[in-house]
Parts: sequence; C-alpha cells; structure tokens
Amino acid sequence: MPLVTTGELVTRAATAHSAVAAFNIITLEHVEAVIAGAESVASPVVLQVSENAVRFRYGRLLPLARAAVAAAERAAVPVALHLDHVQSDDLLRQAPDAGFSSVMYDAARLPYDENLAATRAAADWAHSQGLWIEAELGRIGGKDGESPLDAHAPGARTDPAEADSFVADSGVDALAVAIGSSHAMTTRTATLDHALLKSLTATLGVPLVLHGSSGVADGELTRAAAGGIAKVNVGTALNLAMTGAIREFLAAHPEAVDSRAYLSVGREAMARAVAGIIRVLG
Repeated sequence: MPLVTTGELVTRAATAHSAVAAFNIITLEHVEAVIAGAESVASPVVLQVSENAVRFRYGRLLPLARAAVAAAERAAVPVALHLDHVQSDDLLRQAPDAGFSSVMYDAARLPYDENLAATRAAADWAHSQGLWIEAELGRIGGKDGESPLDAHAPGARTDPAEADSFVADSGVDALAVAIGSSHAMTTRTATLDHALLKSLTATLGVPLVLHGSSGVADGELTRAAAGGIAKVNVGTALNLAMTGAIREFLAAHPEAVDSRAYLSVGREAMARAVAGIIRVLG
C-alpha cells in the first residue's frame, strides 16, 4: 500500500473523535512490529523517527527511513512517516526526500519569542515542501515570579490563550499540548488534566497531540482521544515490551547466541503492545 500522509490520518481521527497512534521506531524490528501490530487490528498507523534515533544511527537518516518506507509500501494498512522532535534545520530539510510527510519541529527549549520565530520559519519552509508540521510550547505557565517549566515536566500545563496565539502566529498544523504526561515514563501513572484538554480543544483550531503517552493508563488515553487528542505518541512502551521479552527469553535460554531467536521474541512483544494501544484509542 502506498504511503499516506500524517495530516490525512490525523484529520480523519479528529473527525471521528479518536486518535491515530504514532510509534517511535529505532530498529528494523520496531518498524516491522509497529506495522504487524497495526495490521492485526486493521488500523492505520504513523511511524516516527526522532532526532535521537537518527543520532543513534550514526547521524544518518536514510537507512532507517528507507527501511520504513519499504515496509510501509508492503503493509496491508495505511502507514505514514513522521520525523519527530527535530531541532536541527539540516535534518528538517532532509525530510521530504526521505519519504516523510510530516515533521514535529521542536524549538520548545527556547524562550517563547525565539521558539515562535524559529517555528514560523520552519513552518513556512515545511509548507513550501508540502509537509504537515507539528510544534509545541516549552515555557508553559510562566507567570510573573514562576520558574519556567519544560513542556513535559510533571507540573507543566499549556495555557489555552498562549497556545492560541502561538498557533495563529506560527502557522503550524498541529500542537503538542502539556496536560500531564511526561516523556520516558516506565510506569503508567500519569493523570491527565481533562478539563484543560476540553478548554484547549474548544480554543484551538488545529489537531492536538499527546506526547509521553507510554506513562498514561488505558482509561486516560481513551478519554483523551474522545476529548480532543487526535495523535498519540508512543515510544517507551515499545522498548519496555521488547526489552522485557528479550530478558525473559535469555534467562530461559542462556545458551542462545543467534540474535534472530531473541529479536523475534522482542518484535512479537512490541507488535502486541502496538495492537493493544491502538485498540484503546478507538
């Protein structure tokens, strides 16, 4: 099946009051597991490559991207390719030729005005190339006398009025919002601020994205999808599934040396995790 665009999948999900699942991939096993999991529940899916994953692959985007495109073109479900948490303008400019239809441009480390200027420039370039672009606010809730908060610190919350101005002035197509989730959580204990999500949904005219979703329980994810989140990013949950399965296999088979034996077990565990999350999102 030909690649589809992230914007198409997110728009469709938003219209249906559900969310499309977007999974971060690091290895070929991640790619195959995400597609297999999505196929098992007959659902579209987004494959995400982060700047950190590119750095892990010796700074080269194309080997993993080419593998993802090849796998997606043979998938039985619609698959889109998204470049995630990009801070490098050089990496941003590699996206179109590598098969990506969308990018999350991350200037959230910068003060608001600098974030806005950098994101506006990235959005203008991305749109000139036909790319759908996502962004996020970093200095959230920075009232006078308060310390600025990282977008994914436990106490960070997106201010609806500030977010509305940011979206209008930056021209982005989607916004990642801080409503209680956090990156790299290994326990599913995050509680989402659904009242804030309702306000953001009513205020903003673009699809909303939830980052750090591995730490959010099933019921919270279901409520978030019904309440306005149209794209849910998942990364750590796949690594937990893969690592746990491989540890268990090697503990039971200490003589194993063929990497295919334990990688296949890890791949199957990730595929099950993918299917489970997609079911939760509806």
